[in-house]
Amino acid sequence: MRKRNNSLTSDHDSATLLDCDPDLKFCPKRGAGVPEPAARSASLPHPRMGRPFRRLGLVGRLKRILFWLLAVYIFIPFIIRLCPSIQAKLVFLNFVRMPYFLDLKRPLDQGLNHTYNFYLEPEAGIKIGVWHTVPAQMWQEAQGKDGDWYDATLTSAHPVILYLHGNAGTRGGDHRVQLYKVLSSLGYHVVTFDYRGWGDSDGSPSEGGMTSDALFVYDWLKLRLGRKPLYVWGHSLGTGVATNLVRRLCDRGTPPEALILESPFTNIRDEAKSHPFSMVYRYLPGFDWFFLDTITANNIHFASDENVNHISCPVLILHAEDDAVVPFHLGEKLYNVASQSKSLSGQKVQFVPFPSSLAYRHKFIYRSPELPNILRDFLGTAHPRA
Repeated sequence: MRKRNNSLTSDHDSATLLDCDPDLKFCPKRGAGVPEPAARSASLPHPRMGRPFRRLGLVGRLKRILFWLLAVYIFIPFIIRLCPSIQAKLVFLNFVRMPYFLDLKRPLDQGLNHTYNFYLEPEAGIKIGVWHTVPAQMWQEAQGKDGDWYDATLTSAHPVILYLHGNAGTRGGDHRVQLYKVLSSLGYHVVTFDYRGWGDSDGSPSEGGMTSDALFVYDWLKLRLGRKPLYVWGHSLGTGVATNLVRRLCDRGTPPEALILESPFTNIRDEAKSHPFSMVYRYLPGFDWFFLDTITANNIHFASDENVNHISCPVLILHAEDDAVVPFHLGEKLYNVASQSKSLSGQKVQFVPFPSSLAYRHKFIYRSPELPNILRDFLGTAHPRA
């Protein structure tokens, strides 16, 4: 009896060992509450059964993302309406400085070895950075010269262009530098500056401040030039500054010899409505109230279409058909207004389009091989280089 009991016990123990986990880490005892191996495996879910749940989780995540995107989309107009200063920063973009780490005191770093950097003070406590690039014919003589020498060169026979740049960046922006080089090679002095709040200039940006700075630099130049030709060239947002400046000059009876507008717009509201950044909101009910009225609330107008009715000097408009920043139709519209202006009656008003095939877009018109001829024909002066 004792042997039978022992053999039964031995059989039971060996069966228990066979039911153990292969690694012998855990050995459950068989009982009423423990299912058979076949039943255990049958109760496990099939791997494919989890996929619908995963799909539901992905859809849920996508819904959550779309919800937050919609919330941000709706939230932004209210933020801009409540904080109009944000819209002013988006118009000026003076906080965007490209190229980065550029030392504006060293125009030589941009390949301008015949350019002098200096500072003027249009108002007490406000200094603005200025570059004076002499004609390319003088570059050898310009090496190592000081500000007095550069001032003296303004009395030479070479005409002068006051260049007013657009928003974002500084007077050292690459496309601007390339234009200085082109104009310099044609025999022009080029004087440009950063408005207050841009580059290394003091102060904060505003339309009134930008126009005042331009007027101050113009008068500073005119004092040194006397009766020599002085042309005003504006690009993009700078065209709004340029028409503001020239309107003031014409109102006081001292118009410049000519006004050149590169990639201009009619007024800032039209430009904001046509800008690619506004595309996602353009058809939103209340777009004008949310976005355009906040620009006006900052006293920003740049109303070139109004200014041309008070300008009495030759006007040249240059615009690329593939300009996505300031659409071509705005430049064309401004030309139509200018050509019908009574104040410009008897003045030369010319519009020069550049086909899309040339890919000059918003800031590469300086690449045009026709630019020297366009300027020569319009300004009626022979470039000293010729």
